[in-house]
Amino acid sequence: MKRAIRIQQTGFTLIELLIVVAIIAILAAIAIPNFLEAQTRTKVSRVKTDMRSAAVALEAYRVD
Repeated sequence: MKRAIRIQQTGFTLIELLIVVAIIAILAAIAIPNFLEAQTRTKVSRVKTDMRSAAVALEAYRVD
């Protein structure tokens, strides 16, 4: 009797890799707009803080 020799190959199939890439692309499409919005909020907050600091400095100058 001859035994069939099975060679076990390890790795991912092309379909599995394409699915993973598609999932990563979907998650990136969701995350990037949120990240850009957070950057905009940060810039607005920084400008508001700078404006308050300028107003306080101007008021201190007037008092002196």
